[in-house]
Amino acid sequence: MYPEDTEALHQRLAELTHEHRELDEAIARLQASDEHDQFQVTRLKKRKLLLKDMIVRIKSQLIPDLNA
Repeated sequence: MYPEDTEALHQRLAELTHEHRELDEAIARLQASDEHDQFQVTRLKKRKLLLKDMIVRIKSQLIPDLNA
């Protein structure tokens, strides 16, 4: 993997991690409100899971291949 590829992956990882954290906070705020929209909470949770999968995929790409 080229250094610029690694740098781009680290940048994307940081962006996804930030968005994941923001979604977590938004979900907590919605659930704490008296009249929260369960449909919206479910949508945000699904997006959060998608981000988590993307984060895991990028992290695995950043691990050096030991067989190389």
